[in-house]
Amino acid sequence: MKAKAVDKELFESSPIINAILRLAVPTVVGQIILVIYNMADTFFIGLTGSDAKITAATVCMPAFMFLSAISNLFGVGGSSVISRAMGSRNTYRVRQASAFACWGCVAVTLCYCLFSLLFSDLFINLLGGKEATAHAYAESYLLITVTVGGLFTAMSTLLAHLIRSEGRAMQASVGIMLGGVLNIALDPLFMFVILPSGQEIIGAAAATSISNVISFFYFVFVLRSNRKQSELSFKPSRDMFEFSVVRGVLNAGLPACLMTLMENISYAVLDNLMAAYGLACQAGLGVAKKINMLAHCIVRGMAQGVLPLIGYNYSSRNYKRMKAASLHSGVLSILMAALCMLISLVFSRTLVSLFIRSSGSTALEDGAKFLRILCLGGPFSACAYTIISFFQATGKGGRSFLLAILRKGLLDIPMMFLLNPMIPLYGIVMATPITDVVCSFVALVLFVRFLQRHTYKVEATVVETD
Repeated sequence: MKAKAVDKELFESSPIINAILRLAVPTVVGQIILVIYNMADTFFIGLTGSDAKITAATVCMPAFMFLSAISNLFGVGGSSVISRAMGSRNTYRVRQASAFACWGCVAVTLCYCLFSLLFSDLFINLLGGKEATAHAYAESYLLITVTVGGLFTAMSTLLAHLIRSEGRAMQASVGIMLGGVLNIALDPLFMFVILPSGQEIIGAAAATSISNVISFFYFVFVLRSNRKQSELSFKPSRDMFEFSVVRGVLNAGLPACLMTLMENISYAVLDNLMAAYGLACQAGLGVAKKINMLAHCIVRGMAQGVLPLIGYNYSSRNYKRMKAASLHSGVLSILMAALCMLISLVFSRTLVSLFIRSSGSTALEDGAKFLRILCLGGPFSACAYTIISFFQATGKGGRSFLLAILRKGLLDIPMMFLLNPMIPLYGIVMATPITDVVCSFVALVLFVRFLQRHTYKVEATVVETD
């Protein structure tokens, strides 16, 4: 009961900045660790001096990240339903939503892992891995990280979402950080000590899968330890398929899933178009994208951390606190993204050189130029992502769905094909920041209109001291 009282204080009466920091900081740190371990893979693979191996890891990134799309479908959707159910004191709905999210994630992930096994050659070719040497490396990486370790990866992320929905942001983030730190430690061990020379891609993949298995069992331990204080339930039953529960989870989760999915499709199109310019350009682009991920993951961590706070107060009709949480977290996200953009602009070549060591290749110079282009969209992407997450938290699936496909897929992919002949090589990269700018303005219009409709409710809410 004590733990529940603390959660209620966090969601309802804690000063808004304190509540945001308690929920978001652990999540942001966890996301930063994820980026660091993703970069660590690239760093250690880069030590081999092989553009083909860097390219293999790059083209597999969308396939691996699709696991995040699945976990976001059920994790963000489940977290949204759970936080709103907590705000309305509906513990029965909390149990229904958590059970459906868990078993839905298991079922869809297993189907995806089977697909990646049966159609691996076609899959890799579609992702831009047609070059023979890179294709062979990518096939091994895909087999280990997705087919073998995919279920543990998706379930780790899902459980982090569900634990965070009850206000246990620190416990959720420790599990994510544990996986990341283990991956960084295991990478050089498997790549350069345990496995023979030439098997670095297999070593990197094994390190990733093993670290996610350990992270999964950490979350199982946390759930068992807190089962008396938690309302979450993972017992399958007919009740979890109640229409309102399924609709609620999918309504909030589909935009999150779609956004991740479209990001991966967008990256795959980008890699395919870049393949025409050679392996060095592909390798440079892959490194630039991973460095640029830092700003996006900080923003994602902020949004995911604050989502339960927004959903809880929206459901309990404390619209003033809901508005304050979204605005404060949005400003913080934009400021952090702007700082990342500045660092990337000033130190682009230095950052890329940490990962590309191949001599006689243009990958380093290409990667630095690509990074300077990509980072320009960071602050605008932060604005759009914050508002998308806000609509997910409040269950406004239509608005978040529109913004999700607008941010990735609806605008940037056609723009890549349009700009490629007009500005060879760099035009396809420029499509990303241009789309971020457009999407952020559309998101702001929808957000302002939503708040205007709730103005009378905000004014009727008792003014609280923050």
